[in-house]
Amino acid sequence: MEKQRPLILVSNDDGITAKGISELIKFLRPIGEVVVMAPDTPRSGTACSLTTKEPIHYQLLRKDVGLTVYKCSGTPADCVKLAFETVLDRKPDLVVAGINHGDNSSVNVHYSGTMGVVMEGCLKGVPSIGFSLCSFEPNADFEPAGPYVRQIVQAVLDRGLPPLTCLNVNFPDTKELKGIRICEQAKGQWTNEWENFAHRGDAHYYWLVGEFVDTDADNEKNDHWALRNGYVAITPTTVDVTARALLEDMKTWF
Repeated sequence: MEKQRPLILVSNDDGITAKGISELIKFLRPIGEVVVMAPDTPRSGTACSLTTKEPIHYQLLRKDVGLTVYKCSGTPADCVKLAFETVLDRKPDLVVAGINHGDNSSVNVHYSGTMGVVMEGCLKGVPSIGFSLCSFEPNADFEPAGPYVRQIVQAVLDRGLPPLTCLNVNFPDTKELKGIRICEQAKGQWTNEWENFAHRGDAHYYWLVGEFVDTDADNEKNDHWALRNGYVAITPTTVDVTARALLEDMKTWF
């Protein structure tokens, strides 16, 4: 009997028309059967948010041998939930998000719709990976990332991931990638996050902007250092947010 090819569910937060998801599909098709369920418009910064105040709708866009593509009116996490319930004929072997236009390293993982896809896949018990490129350009060059995407995906298909653990993978925006580094999440925070502008005479309007302050810039173990120095940064990420270091101590509080 012929062995069934791996089933890979793909989504993103930049929307179905983004170059990044097209490039990701291209990189993944030689590896397995690809089903795409992605937002119909950009949903960046939505993290794991869900649509609860209105129904959502999906539409088939393309069906080829080994590739089926849908768009969905919901959030990235909605797309994963809906795909599991409606269009997949079996549990996928892998959930993959991206390739995001923009950096999702450090604390950005908490805001990222790309990682919302990954977290939802992880919660469904499926090994999940998010890919991001440190460039917001609509026509960014994803080609240098291709061999690494295939290598990382194949490694996870072969080895699996522990329960409630996923991978956050970021690529520097350079043609010459130095290799892979396994990293911890960089420490830092966003500052100066709002820019005021008057709208129809009302000054109480703001655009979200911001500057990232890296509080551990010299730490060669973190993802920001790896990206600044031309490496692919892989950060193993857990969905279980229990503060285990505090767990036992707190039992003495009460």
